[in-house]
Amino acid sequence: MKKLSDPLSSKSRAVRLDSFGGPEVLSIQDVPAPQAGPGQVRVRVTAAGLNPMDWFMTADADTAARFGLTLPAGFGTDYAGIVDQVGDGVTGFAPGDRVFGGALSRAVADFVVVNSTGDTAANEAHHTPDGVDDRTAATLTIAGRTASAALAVVELGPDDTVLIGGAAGGVGTFAVQLARIAGAHVIGTGSAASADFLRDLGAEPVAYGDGLADRVRALAPRGITAAIDLHGTETAHAARTLGVPDTRITTIAGQLDGITPANGANAAHDALEKLAHLIVTGRLRVPIAASFPIEQIRTAVELQADRHVKGKVVIDL
Repeated sequence: MKKLSDPLSSKSRAVRLDSFGGPEVLSIQDVPAPQAGPGQVRVRVTAAGLNPMDWFMTADADTAARFGLTLPAGFGTDYAGIVDQVGDGVTGFAPGDRVFGGALSRAVADFVVVNSTGDTAANEAHHTPDGVDDRTAATLTIAGRTASAALAVVELGPDDTVLIGGAAGGVGTFAVQLARIAGAHVIGTGSAASADFLRDLGAEPVAYGDGLADRVRALAPRGITAAIDLHGTETAHAARTLGVPDTRITTIAGQLDGITPANGANAAHDALEKLAHLIVTGRLRVPIAASFPIEQIRTAVELQADRHVKGKVVIDL
C-alpha cells in the first residue's frame, strides 16, 4: 500500500446517525479511519456537497433499506479531496492526487474509501482537473449526473423551448445551463425571490403554482417542446396541458404513467468528466449558496432541506 504520511490518519471525524430521522439525529463522532484495501483508494475529504437525497434516504428505516443502509449509518454522498492511500492493484491514482466522486451515505467524514474502478455515485473517484476547486468538485456527482441524465431523456437542441421545474435548486442549476449549452431556450419555474438568480443562469423565470400552464403560454406563445420536472409533477402536468408529448417530458422526484423518469445512475459514463471540462473552460459554473464547517452539519442540512436554496450547500472539512 502506498500512502501519504499523516499522523491523524488512524482516526476520523464522521457525521453519523444512530437512529433514522431529520437533522436532529446527526452527530459528529470520532471513529477509526477506514483503510484502503486491494483495488481501493482512501481520500482525505476536504469538501462534501449536500443533496436532497442525503436526508431523504435516512429519514426512516423503510427508505434507508431501499438504499441498502443500516444503522449506524454515515451521511452525505458527494465529496472532493486528496488521495492519501492507494491499495494493492490500483492503477491510475497515486497519493496526493486531487479527486472527487461519490461515497453513498458516508461522504461527510475526514476519510472515505472508494473503489478505484467504481463508476457509480455510491462508490467512485475521478481526477479533479486544474481549474476546478474542491468545493465546486464536491457538488458535481449527484446533481450533475441527474441533470445530465434528464437532458439525455428529452434530447434538447437549438430548436427547443424547454420548461424546467425547480430550476433554482441544486440539480436545476446544472440543468438550466446544460440546456442553454445545447442551444435551447429555457423557461424555469421558481419563487419570486429566485427570479434574478434564474435570469443570471440563463433561464426566463416563471412562478410555480396554480395557473402555471397559462403563465408559460403567455411567455412562449409558440409553445414549448420539452419539459424537465425536478421537483414533483406540476411541471410535467403543465407540459402535457401545453401539448408536449410524453416522450419529451421527464421527472426525477415524481412518477407519471407514460413519462420516462431520469436517474443519475443512468447518466453517460463520462458525464462527470464533461461537466468538469465545461467548468474549466468557463461554460458552466456552480453557484455555492452556502458553506459550513462540519460542526454545523445540522444547520447546513436544515437549510438544504428547506428546498429554497439557490445553488448548492457544501460542508468544509
